Amino acid sequence: MKAVLAGTVIAEADDSDLISIEGNWYFPLSAVEDGVLVESSTPYTCPWKGEAQYYSVVVDGQTYADRAWGYPHPYASAFERVGKDISAHIAFAPDVEVGP
Repeated sequence: MKAVLAGTVIAEADDSDLISIEGNWYFPLSAVEDGVLVESSTPYTCPWKGEAQYYSVVVDGQTYADRAWGYPHPYASAFERVGKDISAHIAFAPDVEVGP
């Protein structure tokens, strides 16, 4: 599966490496192209996943604010609910095309 923004593939991974949570596909961080993620200071805490880390995505010199997020230190309830460790995964905003 691929994540594409502004016509550029920003992440690519086998379907078996993805985690589906609440309609979002979480890609392994290792599947994200080098240099496209920039940490954001946008705060958010999910009641069952924990504190999110947001990222802006840089494509061809243009910065797309807060288009990705992950949970680097998820609550135990996230593992219980999802059945997998999501700490090294990242999801993308709806305007990032995710598909085969």
